[in-house]
Amino acid sequence: MKTFYWLVKREFWEHRGGFFWAPIITGGVFLLLNIMGIITAEVVGARHGFDFGASSVLHRVGTQMDAGDMSRVALTMDIAMFSATMLIAVVLGFVVFFYYLGALYDDRRDRSILFWKSLPISDTSTVLSKVVSATVLAPIIAVVVGIVVGMLQLLIVATTLSFHGVNVWHLLVLAHPFRVMLNLIGYIPLYALLALPSAGWLLLCSAWSRNKPFLWAVALPVATGLVVSWFGLMGLFDLPTVWFWKNIVQRSLLSVFPITGSLADEASFTHHVAGNSDLSFMDLTNTYQLLASANLWIGVVVGLGLLAGAVWFRRWRDDS
Repeated sequence: MKTFYWLVKREFWEHRGGFFWAPIITGGVFLLLNIMGIITAEVVGARHGFDFGASSVLHRVGTQMDAGDMSRVALTMDIAMFSATMLIAVVLGFVVFFYYLGALYDDRRDRSILFWKSLPISDTSTVLSKVVSATVLAPIIAVVVGIVVGMLQLLIVATTLSFHGVNVWHLLVLAHPFRVMLNLIGYIPLYALLALPSAGWLLLCSAWSRNKPFLWAVALPVATGLVVSWFGLMGLFDLPTVWFWKNIVQRSLLSVFPITGSLADEASFTHHVAGNSDLSFMDLTNTYQLLASANLWIGVVVGLGLLAGAVWFRRWRDDS
């Protein structure tokens, strides 16, 4: 266990830029753009005579709201917190995607694999440490940064509106920051399961390909999907074209992007989204119902099989 801990720590040290600094920089840019937008609105308003403070609309928002108004305000604030994390999650998806592609290939390219194989560390532990680093450690860092950025964004908006005489603190009470935090943190284990098909496929290509793992990882499923689509278009075979793109191409390439993996089981996921005017579909009681989906567990089994293939290729691949 101690050896595995140091393997994960090694991955963090070697990829600190993607795992740690990328979410922080993304969050900083997000806050900067929001501040610039607020300043622009203030300057434009002053130039054209828009007096937000004098307008009684904003004042009524804080003092004369009915239950529907309060629900909409709470939804807006929750979305504000989620939006920061969702932007960071997109960046996380790209970081994890390219990390997996180079995780085993780079060791062979720079011949450092000879050093690591000289140590009493199994290939299985090495591959699993990379999976844990990208699907557990990196998302934890991204979620923590997203929560901090989301809270700072709410404070920036509150401070801005307070300059116009709006009782924003009364509005902030309507938000659900702790529920948002719990949902984001609780989604990480589910993300690890959903990301396994992509993790297995990308690591398999990283361990197998002699060069250009990105080309092999993307070209093989996409080219196969185009062939399947062509046969379906020509009417030669009754092939499940839509199913192939959704369950093979999408899950092998895009499951490392949060939420994208759950969209693969559209019937299960959209059942909770449809008809909801709020973010209740993000509650853990709803998202974890995906555990009852056969598609999810089939993807987990396939992902584990692909990881086993990555371990085998790392053990026996010889590029000399």
